[in-house]
Amino acid sequence: MTLDAHITDPSLASVIETSRAAREQAQTLIDLISQATAANANGPIPADALTDISKQQKLLNTSLAHLRGLHRAAHFRARETKSQTAEARHEVDVLHLQLQNLYYEQHHLEGEIAACEGFDHTYQLLPLIPVEEFLAQHPEHADADENALMVARINHERAEREALEQQRQELQKRKQKLIAENKKRRDDLANLDRDLEKFIDAAKPIQKMFEKVV
Repeated sequence: MTLDAHITDPSLASVIETSRAAREQAQTLIDLISQATAANANGPIPADALTDISKQQKLLNTSLAHLRGLHRAAHFRARETKSQTAEARHEVDVLHLQLQNLYYEQHHLEGEIAACEGFDHTYQLLPLIPVEEFLAQHPEHADADENALMVARINHERAEREALEQQRQELQKRKQKLIAENKKRRDDLANLDRDLEKFIDAAKPIQKMFEKVV
């Protein structure tokens, strides 16, 4: 496979083509000089041969000038391409670093998720009623997902506990009221006992008078 088969850039292909043409022109110029020198080894080169040599030299100089221009342009493009390649490599490095950071964050989040899934949450220790019993009481949650169903069960448990707490407070109030009433009755009975004792003490002289009369 020739070198040309590996070159696909049009500007570089033009450089190769111009270089090939300049080489052929240089070889033609060398042949013309050699032929003119060999034909006139002991004398001057004929004018027509000098004319051909001059034309070929001018043609070669034109090709060489064109080749220099193409070489300069190719050099500038190569330098620009190198700069663009460096920028692209830097962008790739930045993206690679960002990707590594994302992988690290993903790994960290997966660890956090696993820790959360394995954590013994307080709600798991709540004495909730069985799912079947809850759905029998609240069939509107039959199509709910696991999380929504758990929330509904917790809310149900909270409502039940609040109702029980309200009943407890009402019973506590009734208990306090009954205690207060019982205390008042005990106090009334104690006062009645004291009044009765006073009455008995006051009646003793009268009882003695009746005993003397009898």
